[in-house]
Amino acid sequence: MVDVEAYLRRIDYRGNREPSLETLRALHLAHMRAVPFENIDIYFKRRRLDLDEAAFFDKVVCERRGGFCYELNGLFAWLLRQLGFDVHYLSGRVVDKGVEGPEFDHLLLFVPVEGRRMLADVGFGDSSRSPLDLDEAGPQGDPPGAWKIEHDADGDCTMSGRGAGDKWSPAYRFTLRSRQFEEFAEMCLHHQVSPDSHFTQGHVCSKPTAEGRITVSGNRLIVMRDGKRTITRVSDDAAWRALLRDSFGVEFGELRGPAI
Repeated sequence: MVDVEAYLRRIDYRGNREPSLETLRALHLAHMRAVPFENIDIYFKRRRLDLDEAAFFDKVVCERRGGFCYELNGLFAWLLRQLGFDVHYLSGRVVDKGVEGPEFDHLLLFVPVEGRRMLADVGFGDSSRSPLDLDEAGPQGDPPGAWKIEHDADGDCTMSGRGAGDKWSPAYRFTLRSRQFEEFAEMCLHHQVSPDSHFTQGHVCSKPTAEGRITVSGNRLIVMRDGKRTITRVSDDAAWRALLRDSFGVEFGELRGPAI
């Protein structure tokens, strides 16, 4: 059973519940800080992840796990609707090394509120901690000025992130065409089984912190703190499990093969 109160406890949210811009921003930040972006079940073939809000709730809230875009944004959309927000699914086409992916490659959310057209995305990994305004021309987001949305004449939008040396790189492209949840099913499965999917090639667990971000990727612990990046090797499986438990609150049973 999907339960609003349990969900809000999971993300440690005690604020206003009115469907306002302020509430959307606060919920988005709380979700990003509490629920990691991770693909552990996919990489280790622990379970199949279907487009099922109740299953997402059991994993993210009851098991206190994380997930990827279809899980995290799919469940977040459910929460927002329960609180009275108008929410639409959008299809993102992820850009990797200049190559644009297919439709439904990424699931993000369009949330019109208080006359503003907002994008919410708690399922893209290293992305803005706050929702972004579609009509804001310049850099925005959290960290401040790290993201921007550009509009093409053909109606496409490009989400770009600011990287090293203030260089902008496209993250994904999308349109404002509202989609049905079930339209993402094929790509959700593709990312779990295809050898071409990033999610089957390596495992990652990541979430923002007050100082930056903490990520475990394979056998590396990557910490961004105040703009400085440090990388430490994780020594063995036991250390990997302890790191996920202590830093992300993530625990699980057997895995198919060694973690690192």
